[in-house]
Amino acid sequence: MHRELKIAPTSSCRKTGVGAGLTIFEVVIASTLLIVAIVPILRSLTIAHAISIKIEYKTRSLILAQAKLDEIKARSIYDYTNGGVSFAESNTPLDGSYLCNVTDDSGDPLKTISVSAGYDTDGNNNLGGDEVQVTLTTLLSRRWTD
Repeated sequence: MHRELKIAPTSSCRKTGVGAGLTIFEVVIASTLLIVAIVPILRSLTIAHAISIKIEYKTRSLILAQAKLDEIKARSIYDYTNGGVSFAESNTPLDGSYLCNVTDDSGDPLKTISVSAGYDTDGNNNLGGDEVQVTLTTLLSRRWTD
């Protein structure tokens, strides 16, 4: 005499099991959220990469400028006048696309030597003001009189 009561599923109930899945609306919302999250991350990575390249150029320029300055100091110990000519050089290639400019005020007994080094970004073998990465300046004094 007892009848079993059965509840019919409505269209708003979700199926469970093999046929369960995502609706197109859920996929669109998930994709939108993913894109909104990825765009700033990719932009940050791009900026970080550009900054790391600039840091690499500056570091390499500093190493090459210091080496050039050390070379000039070593030569000046025994030849303060550099054979009667200035130590100045213009657009001297250092390593690959790196160039340097050396200025010498030709003072006696105290010279001011400046070495500017940088990466030649436009490839014209001329170190422009926007390409200079590092400038090192030192004073050289005459060690002994001739």
